[in-house]
Amino acid sequence: MKTWIKRTLIGLAASGLLFGGLAAWAHRKAEQHMGWRTMSEADAAQMKTKMVDRVSSKLDLDAAQKAKLATLADTVREQRKAFVGTSGNPRDELQALMAGTTFDRSKASALVAGKVAAVNTASPAVVAALADFYDSLKPEQQTKVREFLNHSGRRGHRG
Repeated sequence: MKTWIKRTLIGLAASGLLFGGLAAWAHRKAEQHMGWRTMSEADAAQMKTKMVDRVSSKLDLDAAQKAKLATLADTVREQRKAFVGTSGNPRDELQALMAGTTFDRSKASALVAGKVAAVNTASPAVVAALADFYDSLKPEQQTKVREFLNHSGRRGHRG
């Protein structure tokens, strides 16, 4: 075998190992922080408490507003659970659709229809909870919310 072919093959193998290792490491890190798993009820309650406290401190919410924010958080959590459904891993669902020699279109359509139905069913409650919370805010609090939304999508924003 020629020298340049050997070097090329060795280089490709080394690159494959390097990139494969990096991909495995990145996948593990991503799953630790935001994997496909559903959050436990205890973790969700802790996260909700932190979120309500943080938003309350930023907007100077009173008790009634805080209660409406907590209701909004619960409603969004319920919609998420309905959307995710019984499967905790969407990747497994996708792999099941591709398990055979052809893509299972009927199963995929049923999966999408179930997700759409879950969103359609729960969306009015989420909209109502969001409207109740927003409408309970004072004008200066509403301004802060709008300012936050205007700045939250910008690069380099921390907050």
